[in-house]
Amino acid sequence: MDRCPTAAPMAYNVGMHIYFSGIGGAGIGPLAQIAHQAGYSVSGSDKQDSQYIQYLKKHGITDVHIGQTREAIAGVHEREPVDWFVYTSALPLENPNAPELQYCRDQDIKTSKRDELLNLILQEKKLKMIAAAGTHGKTTTTAMLVWLCVNLQEKLGVPISYLLPAKTSFAEMGRYSPGSQYFIYEADEFDRNFLAFEPAVSAITGVSWDHHEIFPTREDYQEAFREFIGQSKHTLIWQEDAEYLGLDSNSSQGQGVKALDSGDPRIQKIKLLGQYNRMDAWLAVQAVHHVTNHPIDKLIELANDFPGLSRRMEKIVPSLYSDYAHTPEKIRGAMSVAMETAAESGQKLVVVYEPLTDRRQHYMINDYKDCFAGVEKLYWIPSYLAREDPAQRIIPPAELISHLDDPSIAEPMERNDVLKRVIRKHLGAGDMVVCMAGGGGGSLDDWLRQEFPL
Repeated sequence: MDRCPTAAPMAYNVGMHIYFSGIGGAGIGPLAQIAHQAGYSVSGSDKQDSQYIQYLKKHGITDVHIGQTREAIAGVHEREPVDWFVYTSALPLENPNAPELQYCRDQDIKTSKRDELLNLILQEKKLKMIAAAGTHGKTTTTAMLVWLCVNLQEKLGVPISYLLPAKTSFAEMGRYSPGSQYFIYEADEFDRNFLAFEPAVSAITGVSWDHHEIFPTREDYQEAFREFIGQSKHTLIWQEDAEYLGLDSNSSQGQGVKALDSGDPRIQKIKLLGQYNRMDAWLAVQAVHHVTNHPIDKLIELANDFPGLSRRMEKIVPSLYSDYAHTPEKIRGAMSVAMETAAESGQKLVVVYEPLTDRRQHYMINDYKDCFAGVEKLYWIPSYLAREDPAQRIIPPAELISHLDDPSIAEPMERNDVLKRVIRKHLGAGDMVVCMAGGGGGSLDDWLRQEFPL
């Protein structure tokens, strides 16, 4: 696949049949929805059913197969020939000879990751990208960008298109609006996806080494961000991150870079709970101001009404919340919101934590330290396993807990009926319980919604 963002696009054909593998994922699912709205014929598959797949079915994408077998895609291809097979980045990492992928190769069906299809839509529809990128906070910032622009549509008369990898109360997960000038996108660094694009505006939420299987060293990770910034026409980044990346006004990466002061007093005019949320909102305000020249004070007023998004301190039942935090930086962000929320309500804070992948833990084990400082009790359950290195041993919760500054706050636990009773006991005592997990289907979040239905 040609990853060059300036490569000539293939002819746009709204009658094309696109098959999305991993269609239940937060990156692939919304893109499938955009393709559906743009007139493509869309089908797809995933390993397991999920809330995302149910969401897509409710929005018109009904030809979805659970199970990713050669026989299943062959049946779809026989009913309606597949023109393009789009797959999640995880597919070839888990199995380079995955049955669906091998079938498409055998049938000479075009295959690519999501970025090539998205670039085709951007180029053909002449859409300029507003990108949110960074190690943490990019989904929230993307949602805030969408929130601000959706609320400005009537005032400015400019429709907006976007890909939003999370459910919200105010927008679809994916939206193509005819006549749009801008496309809002979460530019994920995993598998170097963000390097396929040349954004008009990029908002960098924060940079700290992650995705170690893709970026073996910290320097590899930093270089990828420098390259992405070099491809962006205009970049907003915190001063601390600009220094971390070694950006300066004399470097090629410094062209069009605006470094923001994290101590800017105007950030505190944003009344959202959690300092990390306020900083993400300030980035979104700055980006939308750059594009629209709408007054910053008016944008802050809109930001103050941001209603949030799924799995970001999302209330499951009273006093029980789910959050996507799964790295030290994300945990600190979630904790800043949780601590302020608990303080307002006068509750004790209890956290249940499920790490995302054992692989990450081998790199992060010494970084947790004081992440959970302030909790009354921490229950640490086994890691959600995905894309694991079979050569690495599985690190048990007790060992991970031992690397906290204060291990006495935490207790190893399994995700079972005992945990369910423990959560109910804390809720009965009037505590606030926040469950932090990064996994998808079969994760702590998924279990939580099944065991504590509304």
